[in-house]
Amino acid sequence: MGAVTRLLLDTCTFIWLVADPERISETVAAAIDAEGGELYLSDASAWEICLKWEAGKIKLPRPPRSWIEEQAAQWLLIELPIRRSHLYRVTELPVHHRDPFDRLLVAQALEAGLTIATPDPQIRRYPVPVLW
Repeated sequence: MGAVTRLLLDTCTFIWLVADPERISETVAAAIDAEGGELYLSDASAWEICLKWEAGKIKLPRPPRSWIEEQAAQWLLIELPIRRSHLYRVTELPVHHRDPFDRLLVAQALEAGLTIATPDPQIRRYPVPVLW
């Protein structure tokens, strides 16, 4: 890999990393374990997890506020806040994907120069680096 890997975790990648690590690809696992790499968790992913938990679509061992923060601290994840520039960038993307959270992650990765760790083939349609 050479350069420092700066990975933005897709929501599913974050959940799998914590709860089901065998679902993470070997390539992403190696990047996560690489010394000096940076792992980012977007506020968009925290929001998505909160909404899905509240709707009963996902189960967590604790409410999102404590579970996400504990996991973020354990994995040394860097918080990626949602900025207006990210929201504007979403409106400039082609509509390859209807998922608003994924589109926001793409916009954030483009704005911050990050690679997205995701298995989602739709995200590969955008001009953003993807690792899986």
